[in-house]
Amino acid sequence: MTSNHRKPRFNMLTAALCSLTLLGAVPVQAASTSFPILQATSSGEVKADYYIPSTVDNISWGFLPNRDSRPIMTVPSGSTITFDTISHEGLLEDQGRNPEEYFGSFGIRPDQVLNDAKAIAASELPHDFDKDGPHVVTGPVAIRGAAPGDVLKVEVLSLIPRVPYGVISNRHYKGALPGEFPENDGSLEGASAAHPERYQNVSTFTPVEEINGKLYGVLPIESGGRVRFPLKPFMGLMGVAPDTSEKVSSVPPIETGGNIDINELGVGSTLYLPIQVEGGLFYTGDPHFAQGDGEVALTAMEASLRGTFRLTLLKKGDPSLPRNELTQPFGETEDYWIPVGLDPDLDEAMKEAVREALGFLNEKLGMDRATAYAT
Repeated sequence: MTSNHRKPRFNMLTAALCSLTLLGAVPVQAASTSFPILQATSSGEVKADYYIPSTVDNISWGFLPNRDSRPIMTVPSGSTITFDTISHEGLLEDQGRNPEEYFGSFGIRPDQVLNDAKAIAASELPHDFDKDGPHVVTGPVAIRGAAPGDVLKVEVLSLIPRVPYGVISNRHYKGALPGEFPENDGSLEGASAAHPERYQNVSTFTPVEEINGKLYGVLPIESGGRVRFPLKPFMGLMGVAPDTSEKVSSVPPIETGGNIDINELGVGSTLYLPIQVEGGLFYTGDPHFAQGDGEVALTAMEASLRGTFRLTLLKKGDPSLPRNELTQPFGETEDYWIPVGLDPDLDEAMKEAVREALGFLNEKLGMDRATAYAT
């Protein structure tokens, strides 16, 4: 069934699942590419209305903004904003919390490591590897006039790789096969940033190659040769602040967005987010170069992106809203509508995604619910 050349797509997310992709375990040296290292810049060097770097003052590590968070700036509806986002891979304690040293072990020069990543890792920001989320979260940004009950329309305008490499990791007790992978004895006593090898986690350095103007991630095969896969960047983490004063982990997706990891939300996509607090408080992070439909090893190809978004405030009753009452994220691309289901239980998340799809088809396309269910 189609309408306006778009097909409904069911997307099921759970609060218990984070990022999951395929893994290699053999180190490989960085490939050369023609695109430059995009170090943090000035607002005059970007085309958006506003620019936000991932400085120590502009980020949180492992937690999302909440209703008490102070916005780093306030912008009018319709503004375009460029964020220089940072991947957590290479910064985390099981990799030594020293990205210059970590990436240097794969042949990356110090000037090819992002300065903002080095500053965050070297800072005194508290981060508990075992208890906190891994993600570097940039923001929040307040939208002038945003109030609870409104919806924030987020259009993804541009996503540019900041470095020609990334990392795919598999960590103990995570992913689709916890206890089976990684295939070693697991975290050992005394594991820390000073002794990252004791975690026994597996992180695979993944360089980027440029072939005929297109970018590919490259993984080695133990028997020889390499596997290439095309880059398809997207932001794994986009959201607005939930109405709570409690600390909110960056790991599970929530009703106002967060770590939703929908790989269709690349350039040209739109995400609708229900606003719960004054100003909305938009944030982003967890940049990905590529991801399959599942991230079974725990992560996608994690790597830093320069992302540009248009943020537009929609009031109740706006005809462009995908639902009459939007209570959780809803995505849209040129090809798909993306209803979302959220629940710690995957079966319940699936049911919720179906309910959202039925509601959308009924409200927006005028399809009776029985026919919508039959399609």
